[in-house]
Amino acid sequence: MSGDDQREYDGYARLGLDRSGQAEAFDAIGDRYDEAFPHKDGQIEAGAWLAGALPPGSRILDVGCGTGLPTARQLVDAGHRVVCNDLSPGMLDLARVNVPEATFHLGDLAELRDGRLGSFDGIAAFFSLLMLPRAEIPHALRMLHGLLRPGGLLALSMVEADVDDFSMPFLGNKAWPWGSSKRFGGAVEGVTLAAARG
Repeated sequence: MSGDDQREYDGYARLGLDRSGQAEAFDAIGDRYDEAFPHKDGQIEAGAWLAGALPPGSRILDVGCGTGLPTARQLVDAGHRVVCNDLSPGMLDLARVNVPEATFHLGDLAELRDGRLGSFDGIAAFFSLLMLPRAEIPHALRMLHGLLRPGGLLALSMVEADVDDFSMPFLGNKAWPWGSSKRFGGAVEGVTLAAARG
């Protein structure tokens, strides 16, 4: 991330977006997460692509790792060194059980911008950027790109919708991804998987 991009994202981060409600929601789901979100065929396919495209022993960041299943487990099983990052202490506790070989970092995605976790050969970000407001996503993508080593790979998934102003069905309730004050009804369907080389 260039100095200008870093300063711009730092300024954005200082807006004080409170994502504690997201962490609390995922903590409450706990071990029901994988039951609540069972359809992961695209994520498994993209994880297999990332695992196979990098040499064994590559260092990979799993952003928004959740329970560690399937992605972190898949990457460790392929012989990679995985760093799991999540905002939810409960999700990280489950990931520690499911993928004890990984290392773990509790924190907001925006906190990664300081580079304290080092650089990576690959990054998996499956649905974690969905939880960000639209205006933050370009900053987050530049920041993640900046964490990649030259030639590093990014596996990314998002939903095919602009959800800043829409609630989403979430375990029988309506949820707003980042706490939007605009409360409209709506649903999100469909997933797009993309990959990029650093």
